[in-house]
Amino acid sequence: MDFLQVSGRNILVMGVANRKSVAYHSAKVLADAGANVIFSVRSEQRREAVQKLFPDAPCFVCDVEDQIQIDRLRDDVTALLAASSVADGSQNGGGTLHGIVHSIAFADYSAGWLPFHETPRPAFLQAIDLSCYSLIAVSNAFRELLDKENGSVVTISISTTRMAAENYGYMAPVKAALDSSICFLAKAFSKFSHVRFNAVCPGLLKSSASAGIPGYVDSYLYAEEATLRKKAVQTGEVADTVAFLLSPRSSGINAQGIVIDAGMSTNYFDADLVNRGN
Repeated sequence: MDFLQVSGRNILVMGVANRKSVAYHSAKVLADAGANVIFSVRSEQRREAVQKLFPDAPCFVCDVEDQIQIDRLRDDVTALLAASSVADGSQNGGGTLHGIVHSIAFADYSAGWLPFHETPRPAFLQAIDLSCYSLIAVSNAFRELLDKENGSVVTISISTTRMAAENYGYMAPVKAALDSSICFLAKAFSKFSHVRFNAVCPGLLKSSASAGIPGYVDSYLYAEEATLRKKAVQTGEVADTVAFLLSPRSSGINAQGIVIDAGMSTNYFDADLVNRGN
C-alpha cells in the first residue's frame, strides 16, 4: 500500500552533503517510496559525490548565494520535467514539481568561538543569506513550477531557537528567521496556491555539518541523556518526518515547525541529570 502517496511525485532535494546529512536520508526515504528525486548541490565536487550515492538521479549545481544560479536551476528543472512528461506521455502533472526539500545551512566559524555580541557582521549576513534567504529566493523562483493544489516545501530548522547555547552562537537567531519565514511564505503563497511550507526541527544530530560546531560532541551527549528514551534523535527519524510533510497525507499541516527531539524539551529537569550536577 502506498500510504505516503509520493510515488511518481517530483521532489527537488537541496543540500545533500554525504550519507550523514538530513538531505541524503530524506532523499533515500522518498526514492524508496517511489518519488522522482532531483538533486541540487552547491559545487561540482558535491555533484560527483551525489551521483555516486544516487547514480540514476539528475543532479544540478546551484550556489544559492547567486540569484542567477537559482534561476538557472529553475530553468533546468523545468526543462527536465517537461522532457520527462513528454517521454512518459503523462497527462497529470508530469511536468510539475510537487515538493522541495531545503536542507541548506552554513556558518563561518573560522574566527573561532566568540561571544554572541562579537559576532562578525560578514559571517552573520552570509549565514542569513545561505541558511534563510535562500529558502525565500528558491520558493519565489519555483512558484510557477510548484504544484498549486498539493505542493509542499520543507526546510530543516532546529528544535529550539530560544535556548542560548554558547557554542551554537549566531545560528540560533538565523534559524529563528528561517522559522518566521516559513509562516510568511505560507501566507504569501496562499494568495494564489495551496502550496504548504513547513519546517522539521530536530534535536541534536550526528552530521557532518554539526562536526564544525565547537564543543558539539559534549552538547550532543548531554542532549542524548536529556531525551526521555536516553537515546539521541536519529537522522532517519527526521527524514521520515520530511517525507510525511511532502506527502498529501499531511495536507492539513501548514506554516508549522515539527519538533523531533525525543521528548528532550520536556525533560531538562530529569532527576539523573540534576543529581549528577550536585
